[in-house]
Amino acid sequence: MKSIIKKSKNIILRKTNLEDLEFVIRAERDKENSMYVGQWIKQQHINALEDEDILHIIIEDCDNKKIGYIIISGLKGLNRSIEFKRFVICEKDRGFGKEALGLIKELAFNELKAHRLWLDVRLKNERAKRVYESQGFKAEGILRECIFYNGEYESLIVMSILSSEYIFNKKVNIKEIK
Repeated sequence: MKSIIKKSKNIILRKTNLEDLEFVIRAERDKENSMYVGQWIKQQHINALEDEDILHIIIEDCDNKKIGYIIISGLKGLNRSIEFKRFVICEKDRGFGKEALGLIKELAFNELKAHRLWLDVRLKNERAKRVYESQGFKAEGILRECIFYNGEYESLIVMSILSSEYIFNKKVNIKEIK
């Protein structure tokens, strides 16, 4: 049974189930994704599915084809700071990433009452940085050479958006539409 979390014109966000984990593991190990996303073994994903502080989400298109996944954590934290742990889109350059990000911001700020939504992105991941910036995320700092990948150290940029910024951006966008 599919447990829908959020829905938009082009995508559906639903809770991940055990049957989805083969897709998730394939997606994060895909050549285009693996250089930007950490890899977990299946048991780590199963643990995340069972953890009340984590929401593991499948992204589907309108035809119910799996096109990506998202993991957010910090749902129970007193600081109301939700972390984007993973965000993988397999169908690139079709706007699915921006649309999924918009739905996650709605979920985080409107339903989960987050104060802050944050993530880290590899410094070399220009595409992802542009998407996050276009959605109101601001760079906070750099974690220098903290990831060892393919024989080299890589840096991460920490980015976030606050609830006040989300509300302001939403108001500005509504005024522009009118």
